[in-house]
Amino acid sequence: NEGIYTVTGIAEDNSYIINDEAYKPRFIPMTQWLISSHDASRNGTNLLTNIIGEKRFSFPKSLYATHDAIRFYIASKPDALVLDFFAGSGTTIHAVNLLNSEDGGNRRCILVTNNEVSDAEGKTLLEKGYKPGDPEWNNLGIARHVTWPRTVCSIEGHDINGQPLKGNYLGSDRPMANGFAANANFFKLGFLDKNSVAYGTQLENLLPVLWMKAGAYGKCPVDNLNDQYMIYPENKFAILVNTKYAYEFKQELPTNIDVAYIITDYEPEYHDIANSINVKTTYHLYRDYLDNFTINTGRI
Repeated sequence: NEGIYTVTGIAEDNSYIINDEAYKPRFIPMTQWLISSHDASRNGTNLLTNIIGEKRFSFPKSLYATHDAIRFYIASKPDALVLDFFAGSGTTIHAVNLLNSEDGGNRRCILVTNNEVSDAEGKTLLEKGYKPGDPEWNNLGIARHVTWPRTVCSIEGHDINGQPLKGNYLGSDRPMANGFAANANFFKLGFLDKNSVAYGTQLENLLPVLWMKAGAYGKCPVDNLNDQYMIYPENKFAILVNTKYAYEFKQELPTNIDVAYIITDYEPEYHDIANSINVKTTYHLYRDYLDNFTINTGRI
């Protein structure tokens, strides 16, 4: 095994005789980079400016430093899911796309960020009579003004003005203008009023959550909503809304469905249906999830 040597015998002095021919040393990544490609100014600030124009974000990390940090841990995991809870300029998703382009991986990345503006911008906006939530305020927030534009442009291979990106990615002959074979979705997090929204109409708002939990395959579905059941073959998941249609639901399930959500408050009913369908993973969604939105794992 990697990083392991084999004991082949015991010497006369009771010490172990080992065979370390297959030994592969394991390394711990350093906390500081001493590589020019990892310079935050040249391959962080300058790279970002070339994509989105004027300086909109202070001290973005080098794309290649982030790429190497990620590669160190998931080079052998082509289907890994990378989660960045504190996304800034979008370097993480850029690095994941770059790594996928190098080794043919299918890694996914989720970025989470608020849409805050800088102190200076906030003061200027307040002086003009704008406040958080106004379109003028939101349009200058980091998510809309930096993270999302950088993500779209790097995938499509152009700057915010539609001009092809110049140069190649370091260490390869891959032009930045080629972009990546990837797609991205932008979701706005918000609060749902459980007292003013009736059951059923919430499902549309929760589809992105269910889509991501099912693996985020394909584009997030936005249609085919009804009060019986929905099947999304391209996304590899399905939802049984009304258990009266469990038989029809089972009959129509294609073989490529990996995840099924079953909505019912009656737990034995959930288990009966879950055990009757040929789906790898099922989740129990309570019908009263407006009061207590919970996804319980049933069978994996």
